[in-house]
Amino acid sequence: MIVITAPTGNIGRHLLGRLLDSAPAAGEELRVIVRDPARLPDAVRGRVEVITGSHGDAEVVDRAFEGADAVFWLVPPDATLTPYDAYSEFTRPAVRALGAHGVGHVVGVSALGRGTPLADRAGLVTASLAMDDLIADSGVAYRALANPSFFENLLEESASIRENGVFTDSVDADRKAPLVATADIAAVAAGLLLDRSWTGTDSVPVLGPQDLSPNDLARIMTEQLGRPVRYERQPLDELHTVLVGHGLNEAFVRGVVDMKRAKDQGLDAGVARTPDTASPTGFEQSCGRTLKPSVRC
Repeated sequence: MIVITAPTGNIGRHLLGRLLDSAPAAGEELRVIVRDPARLPDAVRGRVEVITGSHGDAEVVDRAFEGADAVFWLVPPDATLTPYDAYSEFTRPAVRALGAHGVGHVVGVSALGRGTPLADRAGLVTASLAMDDLIADSGVAYRALANPSFFENLLEESASIRENGVFTDSVDADRKAPLVATADIAAVAAGLLLDRSWTGTDSVPVLGPQDLSPNDLARIMTEQLGRPVRYERQPLDELHTVLVGHGLNEAFVRGVVDMKRAKDQGLDAGVARTPDTASPTGFEQSCGRTLKPSVRC
């Protein structure tokens, strides 16, 4: 039995599709935890066991982990909480349930940065790494998927690209860094969940095929979208003011700003790209598949 959290999100929906294709042949049953089962496609609801609720709820994870062999763990950050509460405190009931039900393997969504000088001052990334430690200390076999930023984050810029030909971030325009497609993260997670011959704890970087700067992204978007697109750098203090103005928790906002600052200082550059850490989907493909339809809406 494999339990999937956040099955309707960007990573979870890709993972669930892959597991539905492969798990029956491998003799695996699937169970999902979801707040709103109506968000699951009809065809999916008929093929998985559904536990309704939040996977931050002790009663929910206790029911969900009963009889489970493996868990896919993804925490959707809650901007109403501090980073520590949003990651570690959210995860703590699940850690107790893992031990209570003897779950053997967990695959979690995390971030790059472990072992770098920036890891302890990287805001949300620091909180994510602390969550990894919490899970690993439970005694399960654990693999943390160490990811850079996602291509799909640019979907938040769709309106600005469509209306103004501009997207924004807070890193230097020429700062090259890895970026990854969420479908590729799901593919790595599916492989680990279906072949649980691994033991102990470790990080599994998923780095995409190449490092790209914001200027590189602007060039590729211009080519793929057929319209000029340029990058504008947003100062971190301005980002802080904007996010606080949206009513986000002040500590969470500091976590976002500290993460952005660390990324601009090279947080994601600490792992070499090899055939094992590279993933196949490039930005050209991702842009055409996901961003282009959104910009044209």
